[in-house]
Amino acid sequence: MQMRWLAVPVLMAIGSAALAASCPPLLEGQLPKLRAKESIDLCQRFAGKPLVIVNTASFCGFAPQFKGLEALYQRYKGEGLEVIGVPSDDFKQEAKTGEETAKVCYVNYGVTFTMTEPQKVKGPDAVHLFKVLAQQTDAPPKWNFYKYVVDRQGKVIANFSSLTKPDSPDLIKAVEEALASKP
Repeated sequence: MQMRWLAVPVLMAIGSAALAASCPPLLEGQLPKLRAKESIDLCQRFAGKPLVIVNTASFCGFAPQFKGLEALYQRYKGEGLEVIGVPSDDFKQEAKTGEETAKVCYVNYGVTFTMTEPQKVKGPDAVHLFKVLAQQTDAPPKWNFYKYVVDRQGKVIANFSSLTKPDSPDLIKAVEEALASKP
């Protein structure tokens, strides 16, 4: 009977190690969810899924792209696509509070994809997620609504400037490539 109890922690440790080994560096860590008391464990929530990651700003001229990002999410979420919006004031166009940011995203634009609390997305103080995106592409966000398409292994397969709309044929092609990638 005692041997069985010893096996449980060992199996749990092996399971945790296997999960950690399958988590790509891009998804290590957590980010606070917008206007919620919870944090998002990026690995647990997004490992093995194709992603569009975008830095956003509530008062940017590109903010109407929220509608296009939502449409992209609705079009492909059934195939596993996740969209992660990360508000940032790095370019001085984000709301002063998470409450204001949430109103813009959820009320004004009807966003249902994952949004985080505002974060730093460029420079030495950038959150881990954006540091890895910049390392993989040699392209940190140059402005708000910079988009990264990530395959199921956590590798960036394409990145797009703010000028690229979410329904752009090139962005759609990259999303479809990410959807077709193997976990």
